[in-house]
Amino acid sequence: MAKPKLLIVEDDEGLCSQYRWAFPAFEVMLSHARPQAIALVKKEYPPVIVMDLGLPPDPDGVSEGFATLEEIQKLAPRAKVIVVTGNGERRYALQAIASGAYDFCEKPVALDVLRTVVERGFNLHQLEDENRRLASAPARSPIERIVTANVTMLKVCRDVEKLAGTNVPVLLLGESGTGKEGLAQALHELGPRAREPFIAINCGAIPENLLESELFGHERGAFTGAVKQTIGKIESANKGTLFLDEVGDLPHPLQVKLLRFLQDQIVERVGGRQKIQVDVRIVSATNTSLEDKIKSGQFRGDLFYRMNAVTLRIPPLRDRGGDVSLLANYFLSRFNQDFGKNIRGFTEVAGSAMAAHSWPGNVRELENRMKRAVVMAEQRMIDAADLELVPPVSAPLDLDLRSARLRAEREVLQAALARSNHTLAIAARLLGVSRPTLYGLMEAHGIDLDGSRPLEAAADASLDINETPLG
Repeated sequence: MAKPKLLIVEDDEGLCSQYRWAFPAFEVMLSHARPQAIALVKKEYPPVIVMDLGLPPDPDGVSEGFATLEEIQKLAPRAKVIVVTGNGERRYALQAIASGAYDFCEKPVALDVLRTVVERGFNLHQLEDENRRLASAPARSPIERIVTANVTMLKVCRDVEKLAGTNVPVLLLGESGTGKEGLAQALHELGPRAREPFIAINCGAIPENLLESELFGHERGAFTGAVKQTIGKIESANKGTLFLDEVGDLPHPLQVKLLRFLQDQIVERVGGRQKIQVDVRIVSATNTSLEDKIKSGQFRGDLFYRMNAVTLRIPPLRDRGGDVSLLANYFLSRFNQDFGKNIRGFTEVAGSAMAAHSWPGNVRELENRMKRAVVMAEQRMIDAADLELVPPVSAPLDLDLRSARLRAEREVLQAALARSNHTLAIAARLLGVSRPTLYGLMEAHGIDLDGSRPLEAAADASLDINETPLG
């Protein structure tokens, strides 16, 4: 494995000679002045930097050292900077710590002490990197193909787990593209029928005159063109699961026949007289209101109650808090691998455009936009244009200072919750506050655990930001 990088910023050649052999576990890079040090920081991004505050052209002062520290902080804010100061200049060391340095050592430098400080800084840098990686990774759901950190969606996944081992009919309600078929497959794969067939049919995609034959099969000669016996979808799903997508589009005559099947699990092929006993679990889905169709006479109430022993309502993507960001990063990683690309992330404008978009096509729309963006993007960062999204129009700036502070605080809270996958302990650590303080801030701003609750109430609330400080 490659050695971790250690940057030494020191103008004393004698000390540089000692540093060359004092850190055998690191790849030591030496620089003698600010321009060279900044160039190395930009190129190598070393996790730990040891720097003298007395640098040319001000080797007897600290102005150049503090200027170098300031630039390093801007370029690599996560780097652990250890400052070295002359004997009796402890006040400058403390000033450097206040400016963002990690630790300090006084001259004459004790190499064993400095080695300990450097190793501790590197270990802390690694731990912080791992914490950030875990915080930004997609949350695990009980279902392998579902990526979510949303509380409501996670509950749907847990309900699927509970129902998978039963034989009760399940009705999945949700907009197009929310993942209804994926949840139906999970109901099948997590249950005792997993080794048997999973058969899916879209009731709205097949012409009415062919749908009965698709579902129930037909005998040879049953109608013009029926040159051989054909097994229907229901019979093909014997001992397994039949998924009826867009079941609300079933024509009325087929609703009657399907109801009879649900009552006794017996199939009669079109043009046949043989009664065929099957064992099929029914999972159905729709993106329309079956209750409204029952009221208008378009859907049979008795069939509806047969099919929805349990109803699972799948939230649309726009109501799933930070899931847009999670899914976008998930698809970015997947499509980078699929297409051999190396897109690094999203521009700020792309992030704002995704947050502002209503996602009428839900997860399917996001997946398709991400696939196109990864294939077509010419830069290392995906922009709003790559996603074919329009950047949000900036509203006139509200110059009220109190409102601005509230907006900023709310945005930081939401960003921390999204980055931590709504894990409060991690979010509190990212914000630098205690968990009770975080609870108080969330309550004051009207933010639920999944971040999906409307926030308008907080703007009208009599919130004194001095009572609930961010840090």
